[in-house]
Amino acid sequence: MSDDIALLGDLIAAARVAGADAADALLVRGTSISAEVRLGKTEGIERSEGQDLGLRVFLGKRAAVVSATSLDPAGFKALAERAVAMAAVVPEDPYTGLADTAAPPEDIDLDLVDRVAEPDTPALIERARAAEDAAMAVAGITNSEGAGAGFSRSEGVLVTSAGFAGRGMRTGHSISCTALAGTGTAMQRDYDYHSTVHLSDLDEATLIGRRAAERAVARLNPTRPATAKLPVVYDPRVAGGLVGHFAGAANGSGIARGTSFLKDRMGQKLFASGVFIHDDPRRVRSARSRIFDGEGTPTRPRAFIEDGVLTSWFLDSRTARQLGLVSTGHASRGTGGPPGPSPTNLYMAAGTLSPAELMADIALGLYVTELIGMGINGVTGDYSRGAAGFMIRNGQIAEPVAEITIAGNLIDMFANLTPANDLEFRRGTDAPTIRVEGLTMAGA
Repeated sequence: MSDDIALLGDLIAAARVAGADAADALLVRGTSISAEVRLGKTEGIERSEGQDLGLRVFLGKRAAVVSATSLDPAGFKALAERAVAMAAVVPEDPYTGLADTAAPPEDIDLDLVDRVAEPDTPALIERARAAEDAAMAVAGITNSEGAGAGFSRSEGVLVTSAGFAGRGMRTGHSISCTALAGTGTAMQRDYDYHSTVHLSDLDEATLIGRRAAERAVARLNPTRPATAKLPVVYDPRVAGGLVGHFAGAANGSGIARGTSFLKDRMGQKLFASGVFIHDDPRRVRSARSRIFDGEGTPTRPRAFIEDGVLTSWFLDSRTARQLGLVSTGHASRGTGGPPGPSPTNLYMAAGTLSPAELMADIALGLYVTELIGMGINGVTGDYSRGAAGFMIRNGQIAEPVAEITIAGNLIDMFANLTPANDLEFRRGTDAPTIRVEGLTMAGA
């Protein structure tokens, strides 16, 4: 760690010598290994190792970023001079600069590194094969699109000319499976996956395979229902998309440009009372957790929707300056460009009703398990997405349906949304089962 920080400090010193008023440097290293199996045979094994270096320099209110794959000090002078030369010819940006909110990293252990040995290739192949075998054993499954297992280890080091120096490390384990049911044009597919920081938290491979298979079989022989306006219930694996649409609209970049349908809604009630949306960057053993953001600003758990009311934007230092606010510690960045705001462990809090209770009074509704396309207008909030799932009849999930579209407006959808009590943290952006009133289902 100290060697990397010292080397990045030397790079920043080279930038200052080249004429930069300020600079920061980011080093990212990573290792990943994965195995793919289909119909019992190993289809692919991949291993990659790499590192990327990014240098951002400031000349007054001008900034430029250059990147490289080598951490060789012999190249620092040329890299710094190239960055400064680029900064000299770009337009001024009155909001650019290092974060005013950066602070020394706190000594907090979020348990983001699995201390078990890196799995070898045979272990990953066996894990993937176990998932696929479990899927193929389910009655009605006729084929497989394969199963995969993987492992990753990454670290990032950030140093700035203002004195910040910090490092983050994490590991990741994953398992996935996609199963096919039926034959010919009547064939249906579905999947399941899971990823965790620690292997001990990862779902059993056989459970992943079985769930993928059971979902595929349940989708056989779908109908295309008649167009109707009805309640739509989102399965948890797609409900997080609604939370993601909120986060996209509450991103400081869109707010500063005036291109978000939420731009004039701060402090207003968007959701029903009792609805909360949180971002928790310090959740223990979570893949998106971090002590500091991409500019060195300390992270903090925060409610963006509190009892239905919009309370904050997602901000980095640049968007905070544009809006006359303070960074929320949500700067995210790679080595090839400047930071931008992005959520971390985003979730809608659980409600009080079970999924069964949430659906109990629905005479005719739609239960969505898959969404297709990204038909979201960020300026107006208009929402239109392809969907598949099941009809709800008299409070019960009924026949499968496909080739439909659901449409509405996100402002109306947020206001008419009810979360169930089955929240699980599995995907980075999470939500329980969600019911939304009055959407249009376009079918036959």
